[in-house]
Parts: sequence; C-alpha cells; structure tokens
Amino acid sequence: MKINFDPDRKIKIPVGDKGKVEFRLGDMMVVPDTKVSLKKDFDPDFTGGFEDKEGALEKVAANVARLSDLQEKLYAQDTYGVLIIFQAIDAAGKDGAIRHVMSGVNPQGCHVTSFKTPSSEELDHDYLWRASKALPQRGMIGIFNRSYYEEVLAVKVHPEYLAKQKLPGKPGGKAFWQRRYKEINRFEKYLTANGIVVIKFFLNLSKEEQKERFMARIDEPDKNWKFSISDYEARARWDDYQQAFEDMLNHTSTKHAPWFVIPSDNKWFARMAISETICLTLERLGLKFPDVSEETRAELQRIREAMLQE
Repeated sequence: MKINFDPDRKIKIPVGDKGKVEFRLGDMMVVPDTKVSLKKDFDPDFTGGFEDKEGALEKVAANVARLSDLQEKLYAQDTYGVLIIFQAIDAAGKDGAIRHVMSGVNPQGCHVTSFKTPSSEELDHDYLWRASKALPQRGMIGIFNRSYYEEVLAVKVHPEYLAKQKLPGKPGGKAFWQRRYKEINRFEKYLTANGIVVIKFFLNLSKEEQKERFMARIDEPDKNWKFSISDYEARARWDDYQQAFEDMLNHTSTKHAPWFVIPSDNKWFARMAISETICLTLERLGLKFPDVSEETRAELQRIREAMLQE
C-alpha cells in the first residue's frame, strides 16, 4: 500500500448528492520525516469549511456499509490483518467512534482491546507483550482502544508508572524515550512486512471542548459513570500530555504506519474522517474474493443439480 505523502495534496470526500469535504493531506496527517506542532498545525475544530452535519452522518452510514463489504473480502482473502489504533486525551470520543464506525462489521471478524492499567503479570513482561497477544490474525480487524503508545504517553507523563516496570539501569532519560520510539517503529514495520496493516488515529480535542464534555458527564446522571477522578487529575496535566502526544506524533509517524490527526471537537466530522480513512486504506489493498477454478464451479453445478433432484 502506497500513500502520496505530499502535505499539500488535496483530498476530496464526496458527501451527499452535491456536497464535498476538501482539505490538504497535511491538515489531518503527520507527514513522515516532518516535525509538527499540535497547537500550530492542527485545529481540533477543523471541518474543512463543511458544516452539513446531517450529510456527514449519512456519509458515515454509507461508509459503515462500505466497510462491511470490505471486511468480508478481507476475511475471505485471508492475506492481510488490520490493526486500528485509537489514542486520545479523555473524552475525545474514542469509544463512540469505535461504536459508530464499526457498527456494520461482522463481530466474528473484529475484536476490540482496551488497554488499561497493566496487571502484575503484564508488568513482569516487556511493554509490547500484552499488545502482541492481542494482534489481529489474517482476515481480521483488531482495534486497540489506547495501545502500546501509552508507554510513551501516560508512562512518560507519570514517572511512577515507569518505576513499576522495574527496568534495569536508570530508565527515563532522553535516550530512553528515543529508544522506545525506535522500538515501536521497528515493531510496526515488522507487522506491516508480515501483512498486518496499521492504521493510527490521534483524536485531537481542545481543552475547552473537553471541559464541556466533562461538565455534561457530571450534570447528566446517566453519564456520571463515565467520569472518574483520574480524568480530572489528568486534565491538570494537560500541557504535559499535549507535549507527550506531540513527541509521539513526531517520532512515530512513518511511511509504513503514519499518524492521522482527527479534529475531534465535532464528533460528526471525526466519525466521517475516521470511517473514510479506514475504507480508503482497505480499498488500496485490492481486496477480492478468492478465485474459484472452472473445475470447482462445474462440481458446484453438479451438486446443485443433485440437490434439485432430492
């Protein structure tokens, strides 16, 4: 699969009968071998000037059906596996995006893994171990709700998490994090070389929008369960997390696994962008149902005739 990484390349997404969303590739992708600033280069409220929410949701529904067809071919061809990674600050909409975008996919061909605080068993292994166990097999779609990238995000922001890993030497310096970025890049290159397509989404949410979503979770009793004290505590480290996200994007957006930065202040736009990216990526794989030989087709017809005679 090849991607034209020119940041000025125009992307056009047809929506409805006459509408379209148009933007530069660089508006929603970290081009490999470039340095980006989350604050300067990516607007969480970006919609490409497109404001037709209903039209966007119709496009999401169309992409759900499109993805269902692609997943069936992915499963039948049994050549590629697909790993979709979602990373974001709290309340950015990871769960909702997964639920809406993947709603038409056959559950037998898709598996979601959520990465929370590591267990004692997981801490006794290398940091990629628990992710390796959850990788999708050929023909399957695996979704990571958070991922091994927490090892250069939460673990970087909270040194006490790193201390629990009981690593040799003195982990945590600049050289340590540089090594982790390289290890992750090599891991993903290994995956892609073995037929696992890696699609990475960073859901970019503004601090103001996060506040509104947190307030809604507090003010609406049915949403109280979604809010935890740790969410608010993480918000207090907003700048530290934004820097960690930026470092992650700059060091791990590669030609084999680039990062897509999804503007997430508007959920409808984020879901449209995510669904379109997944569909376009799978379509570039040239997926198709396996060819059936003439001998097999003839045998199928003989079986059909025999059943008609029953």
